[in-house]
Amino acid sequence: MSQVKIGLLGLGTVGGGTVNILKRNAEEISRRAGREITVVHAAARDLNKPRICDTSGIKLTTNPLDVVNDPEVQIVVELMGGDGLARELVLSAIAQGKHVVTANKALIAKHGNAIFAAAEAKGVTVAYEAAVAGGIPIIKAVREGLSANRIEWLAGIINGTGNFILTEMRDNGTDFGDVLAEAQRLGYAEADPTFDVEGIDAAHKLTILASIAFGMPLQFDKAYTEGITKITREDVECAEKLGYRIKHLGISRRTDKGVELRVHPTLIPERRLIANVDGVMNAVLVQGDAVGPTLYYGPGAGAEPTASAVIADVIDVVRTMDAPVESRIPHLAFQSSAIRDIDILDMGEVETSYYLRISAADRPGVLAELTQILGDRGISIEAMIQQEPAEGERNANIIMLTHKVQEKRMNDAINAIESLEAITGEVMRIRMESLG
Repeated sequence: MSQVKIGLLGLGTVGGGTVNILKRNAEEISRRAGREITVVHAAARDLNKPRICDTSGIKLTTNPLDVVNDPEVQIVVELMGGDGLARELVLSAIAQGKHVVTANKALIAKHGNAIFAAAEAKGVTVAYEAAVAGGIPIIKAVREGLSANRIEWLAGIINGTGNFILTEMRDNGTDFGDVLAEAQRLGYAEADPTFDVEGIDAAHKLTILASIAFGMPLQFDKAYTEGITKITREDVECAEKLGYRIKHLGISRRTDKGVELRVHPTLIPERRLIANVDGVMNAVLVQGDAVGPTLYYGPGAGAEPTASAVIADVIDVVRTMDAPVESRIPHLAFQSSAIRDIDILDMGEVETSYYLRISAADRPGVLAELTQILGDRGISIEAMIQQEPAEGERNANIIMLTHKVQEKRMNDAINAIESLEAITGEVMRIRMESLG
């Protein structure tokens, strides 16, 4: 059996997991791929750092370009992260006619169009299953398994850190800041958690999913992102009482005006399966016109779950590396000549329902003022709760659920509400989706 030699850029958590699985399951993997797959060269920042894998038999270097330039290496596996040096190394590997496997969502979301064009010109493959939702084979499912369908929409919990925080806030009645500190202690959140809690990481992944779902170029710069830092324990409790769960969702929907591309906290009915995805787990719900709704669930990170997706990509590349380019799966699911530059819908044009929490003076007439403002803008109320003020407090919280309305009309209503003398502070607004 012939051998395929690969080079790793990065020997951290996922790199170590990749080495371990390739060694442990070598026989099974070679039976699937038709060839033996061996790591021959790897780059790491610190060669003396303790590792989770056995690196015997692997040439090690601190210079990742050594791996890319190694004439023995046929497939370069990029596991470094970031979109600066990683981009240069990937393009260099492609220029040398080498296939690439990457777990780098920022790289694909921001530079994928140029990378895929370069790969197509050189007749090589760039595979990126592990870039979205860790070990869940969601790229393969949308790109291949659902290829008969016209995808209508998709929605996903695609950041485990944010999901862990919201789950803990719900289950333990903990405040956001305390749960974030616990997530950092457990290693679920970085010291700087901005990418996770502000939705940037999820937007990278959503950009990729939307492109393969709708056959359009990657457009990360047009994604709307909103984080979970303003979600309070009170919001989580109110959502529960009303039969909803708050999840940090990435949502992309095809409409007559364009494609929605948005990441934000979302109330979803607790009866939905995706509403019951807790902790650090990920899930993606995809609606196809033929198959209907399909749900994909599993670990979104971790050494071996992510390495599982990386190695699956390596196997796919090995199977087709000698095949004609036209017989391979297109990078963005659709043939490159059929990729269409579809407009991304401005957030103000998006229609959805809303949860509103308003702190108002506990006196007659305030509720009438609020309903008047909403009514003047054609916003109808589905449900409302008026909470009693806490002892010694003069303000009461009013919780409203609205029917669907265009975002720009809701923005106008919120501005008008916040200008009322009886209103204290900002109106808390969380979008709602039925996902039905």
